[in-house]
Amino acid sequence: MIAKIFSATVLGLDGELIEVEADVTNGLPNTVVVGLPDTAVQESRERVKAAIKNSGCFYPPTRVSVNLAPADLPKLGTQFDLPIALAILCASEQLALETGGKMFLGELSLDGQLRGVPGVLAAALRAKVLGLKQLFVPKANAQEAALVGGLKIFAVETLKQLVEHLQGAVVLRAQQAEGRQAEKLLQNSVAALDLKDIAGQEQAKRALEIAAAGGHNILLSGPPGSGKTLLARAMAGLLPDLVLEEALELTKIYSIAGKLNGPFVASRPVRHPHHTTSSVALVGGGSVPKPGEITLAHRGILFLDEFPEFPRNVLEALRQPLEDGVVTVARASGSFTFPAKFILVAAQNPCPCGYLGDSSKRCICSPGQVFKYQKKISGPLLDRIDLHVEVPRLPYEKMVQAGAGEDSASVKQRVQQARRAQAARFNRTQTNSEMNLVQLRQHCALNEEGQQLIKLAMQRYNFSGRSLHRLLKVARTIADMAGAEDIGPKHLAEAVVYRPKSE
Repeated sequence: MIAKIFSATVLGLDGELIEVEADVTNGLPNTVVVGLPDTAVQESRERVKAAIKNSGCFYPPTRVSVNLAPADLPKLGTQFDLPIALAILCASEQLALETGGKMFLGELSLDGQLRGVPGVLAAALRAKVLGLKQLFVPKANAQEAALVGGLKIFAVETLKQLVEHLQGAVVLRAQQAEGRQAEKLLQNSVAALDLKDIAGQEQAKRALEIAAAGGHNILLSGPPGSGKTLLARAMAGLLPDLVLEEALELTKIYSIAGKLNGPFVASRPVRHPHHTTSSVALVGGGSVPKPGEITLAHRGILFLDEFPEFPRNVLEALRQPLEDGVVTVARASGSFTFPAKFILVAAQNPCPCGYLGDSSKRCICSPGQVFKYQKKISGPLLDRIDLHVEVPRLPYEKMVQAGAGEDSASVKQRVQQARRAQAARFNRTQTNSEMNLVQLRQHCALNEEGQQLIKLAMQRYNFSGRSLHRLLKVARTIADMAGAEDIGPKHLAEAVVYRPKSE
């Protein structure tokens, strides 16, 4: 007898339906799993065999063939343990199961307990699209799966409990979507470091506000101990709260990456990879590509401290994601596109010793060392960073004034106001930094005085075409923060201040 059970695997960021087929025939005792299974799936044979025996059922003492269809898709992970076990029980006529409309996911322990698995939200979304009505998952994944409306979610603790439920001996209660609970979690997200706790650095704080309001990338440069890292960490408290759509997208990403702490991502991510990070870890990859740090920072912040210390090839891998907001990873198993709409916050010293241009300490670096250090970051990459800010050393009088400045909550209100203006302008969740060329011409038109100012700036500082476009986007954000309908000369003048200049 052949049995079929529906399950799912994750490829990229999307769930794919998998039919788990089992056939029990005469022959020597042997279990074969086919259909491009990885090592974890191959090892499921021993877990499933022990779990079935320890759940009060018997494992067929004959030949068992398991097929995971479609056979040309790679099958990854341990979520196939439960559907394989059910397929074998049905094929050996120990369980009569109407499989239509049901999907099963879960890893089995040797005693039949179910353990949580990654990627459940992506599988639940696929199940909804395909019209399935019931999803059976481990109890640890039930809240995550319940974020998808229109599905009955069953939290299963053991294989024995599930078998008894399917036989009618025990009734498991279905969970419904937790959309309202998710919205409450978003409203109660934890605040980050407060701006008022950072002394001085008013210009840098202003630049952080602009970056948060328009989704712009920012580079902080200054001597050691000037507050660059503190400023970068405080920026997380300036970003607007996640909307439910963004939170679900992030939850799916973190679930697939196996980094989901709790049932839901309630706050914007802040990723802080070390400068020894490889390009695969940063961008994503592997034999079957998985999301990297830039995708984990989607809708949040990617903070790169000691920016020039990152390997050149790692930094150059950022160029396409910074421009397009996505990263495409091509492998023999397929091409996968991951979202990467993050705000890059980078911090660097001006030279190897860190004190070039410092008013209190003399730089000991030679001109050649300074040139070599600054050339570690390519011009095209610097061109993609909208705001370049100097963070100087503070005098003692400024250092003791921590707590006297504006708090993050007040700044965040202005940021949210600017974001609402952008959402109304584009009729969707989009920031000024994401404007394409058509939108740029439509929403960043300048009067004659503004055009003259831009022309002078380009002639004086040799701005590239990309620099011009990014300057206009920053000016649009500054105008939004001021509540202005059009970009004025003062908005342009402030935007020019934040561009790197080459005379």
